[in-house]
Amino acid sequence: MLSTLSPAVRDWANSDGLIWLHLLKTVTAGLLALGMAMLLDLQQPRIAMTTVFVLMQPFSGMVLAKSFYRILGTAVGTVAALALGALFVQQPELYMLGMIGWVSACIAAAVRYRHFRWYGFVLAGYTAALIGIPNVTAPHDLFLAGLTRAAEVAVGIVCSSAVSALIVPQRSSLALRRALHLRYTNFTAFAADVLGRGIERGQFERRFADLVDEIVGFEATRTFAAFEDPAMRSRSQHLGRLNGEFMDACARLHALHQLLKRLRVNGPSRMVDAIRPYFRELSALLASPRDANADASRVAAGLRLFQASLPRRVRETKRTLEAAPAESLADFDTAAELLYRFVDEWIRYSETYASLARRKPGAGQRTAGRYVSKTNGFVVAFTFARSAVVMAIAGWFWIATDWPSGGLAVIGAALVCALTSTALNASKMAVQMAVGAVLATMTGYLFTCYVYPNIDGFPLLCAMLAPVLALGAFIASRKLAAGYGIGFSVFFCLLAGPDNVVTYAPDLLINNGIAITASLLLAAIVFAVVFPADMPWLTQRIKGDLRAQVVSACKDELPGLNQRFQSSTHDLTSQLRMLLTRRSRRRRDALRWMLVTLEVGHAVIDLRNEASRAGYAQALHSRWSSSLAQTCDDLARLFERTDARGLERALVSVRSATWVAQDVLETVHADRDKRHDLQRILSCLHFIRTALLDKDAPFNAR
Repeated sequence: MLSTLSPAVRDWANSDGLIWLHLLKTVTAGLLALGMAMLLDLQQPRIAMTTVFVLMQPFSGMVLAKSFYRILGTAVGTVAALALGALFVQQPELYMLGMIGWVSACIAAAVRYRHFRWYGFVLAGYTAALIGIPNVTAPHDLFLAGLTRAAEVAVGIVCSSAVSALIVPQRSSLALRRALHLRYTNFTAFAADVLGRGIERGQFERRFADLVDEIVGFEATRTFAAFEDPAMRSRSQHLGRLNGEFMDACARLHALHQLLKRLRVNGPSRMVDAIRPYFRELSALLASPRDANADASRVAAGLRLFQASLPRRVRETKRTLEAAPAESLADFDTAAELLYRFVDEWIRYSETYASLARRKPGAGQRTAGRYVSKTNGFVVAFTFARSAVVMAIAGWFWIATDWPSGGLAVIGAALVCALTSTALNASKMAVQMAVGAVLATMTGYLFTCYVYPNIDGFPLLCAMLAPVLALGAFIASRKLAAGYGIGFSVFFCLLAGPDNVVTYAPDLLINNGIAITASLLLAAIVFAVVFPADMPWLTQRIKGDLRAQVVSACKDELPGLNQRFQSSTHDLTSQLRMLLTRRSRRRRDALRWMLVTLEVGHAVIDLRNEASRAGYAQALHSRWSSSLAQTCDDLARLFERTDARGLERALVSVRSATWVAQDVLETVHADRDKRHDLQRILSCLHFIRTALLDKDAPFNAR
């Protein structure tokens, strides 16, 4: 009986059991923070408890990373609140303008510098509002309020970090290793499918887009894993190299898929039949069963044998095709060259992955390039304007009406703008948080009127709070209902959390609840009507930045260019997928621009690298350098402004460079190494030309 239950128990422990563990740790940390703040006789212990529910994450690395940036943000926000209070003493209008500018700038910077740096900027803005706004009319209390609030927040940080790290810690480093293993396994199966039997275009695009999300998400995971595990911190460069090699392998696989698609549609069946056995053999090698991480070394060894025999076998196959037209032979040569490059990238990726599993750095591997995140400037400005409008409306209403709870409405506006700044659907999340705030107000009313007056002692207080706090944390852990849980947990603690001296004022609680709910609904309306995130002009701007990556590939300095190009391209694509969450023509168009950008940009970088190694060619042909430079310039102009004339000009330049390279090839044909250099250059040019002629390319569809 036990043996039959063990797999089920293990499955529960790795799925639902982790959720219940997270709830237990969150409630424990919240109650511990409340008790510590009460013991220290702080003014508002509920702020410490609120901090826990804003801060807590399933993995200790997440909490430690958030805590680090939250401490920095809280310190900077405290200084900002004191500085604004000193500049605008008893001048609420000017103070609100300064506060709106500060908070909006912090939220905009949070969008620009994502991952856990986001949280530091958000806290710098939100803490300034939380400290300064209640004390606008009482500047003599501002300094003391700032120190007290900083102490309350620090108690919440310490308690959440301690509970997460000491009570059954869930190491993000272990989750990262599991994710790497799953990614390697899934990508191997994906590559085997693409090479062996081919997959439908839409299915390939969806699965490739998921790989893009994994690449971007990996960088965030690598950041917070370094906070909890010294081994991960010391191996950060190793992990960065692994992610870079994964990007290279993805780019090669996409290029192979595109070429195979074009050969099947346009190429002679004889060429397809000639190259297909190599793809099937490679697919069989990748599809062989793997039981452990160490098998990556075995796969890499098998691929090295395949790669070593590939040039000789390709030459033998090509001899049987000598009577074929030159264009068809170029297709065959390009397919063989891409296959060789893909195998080479896969070997690098497998060996780096295997060395990570062995906890030993791979010998002779490349130095990791820096992952470059990129955010459109209009997105940053748009975030600033959106936050400023919401806070300005709430602040104007507070000052104009002298509403006692108006300050809390402004704080709520700052909070919702901050927490929804990177949400997939900011308006929907704001509405969910508003519903959660209503439920929190109703629950808080029951506690204020019927629970707090009838209990005595901290243990009984914890027993009554625990079910309510656990419910909010559980709802917040649900992906589709996270806004309800966040709104309920945060605002129940903020509005109705107990202090050392409990105030039994239900009317004040309801008034504050109305203020918070009104500010959340105001934000939802502004997000949906005034500044909807998926505005066509905004997505067009980001697509312009995406196309500009090809311009960078054509013109920027070569050292480190491949890593910068790929990381920025994947980062921009991930942002577009967040804005265009629904399946639509615009989302498909954005994804196809990403694919063609990756395809052409990667090929241009290959072309420039090969041309730099073949510098001797300039002495053999007077137009060598000028033809390649003209090709890069025309490709850059095509992606800067896509039109039929630019496409025709780029095709002419590629064809001209191809003729020049063929002339040089005839000159150096007797030299094997130089012949191979020129053949690789010709393969790059031919691949770029086929990409430009592809009827499915977005500039052709337009």
